[in-house]
Amino acid sequence: MYFCVITAVPVAPVNVSVSQLRSDSATITWSVPQGDTVIGYVISQQRQDGLMQRSIREVNSSSRACVLWDLDEDTHYSVQVQSIGLQGDSQPSHTVHFRTLEKSDHYPIGSIDDDPTMEGMDLNSNLQTGELLIVTTVLLLWAG
Repeated sequence: MYFCVITAVPVAPVNVSVSQLRSDSATITWSVPQGDTVIGYVISQQRQDGLMQRSIREVNSSSRACVLWDLDEDTHYSVQVQSIGLQGDSQPSHTVHFRTLEKSDHYPIGSIDDDPTMEGMDLNSNLQTGELLIVTTVLLLWAG
């Protein structure tokens, strides 16, 4: 008697949205349907004029947000998110379009919660073994 376990690739992320829009950055957030085994995400970003494409692949991550940096001001972009599963990547999410602000646009005065550099940061989390090894190596090289 043979048993066959079929593990499909996860479904595409849903509710992809853009928040904390600035002249040079934007935060992308998304949701994942329950039940899928997801081990990471791929965020694909493209300028509408086709001059630049970027893909960010995060593995071993449960984060549902990503800050896009080094964007050009007053520029139209599109972004899609894919889930990474044990058997492959999902189809891309629906495309979300946005335009970065101009540098002259004023940002609302806010707290650290409004800062995209702190988005998704758990200030109480412990360093994982790989991160600790990298930090230790960099410090030893710097001290030497």
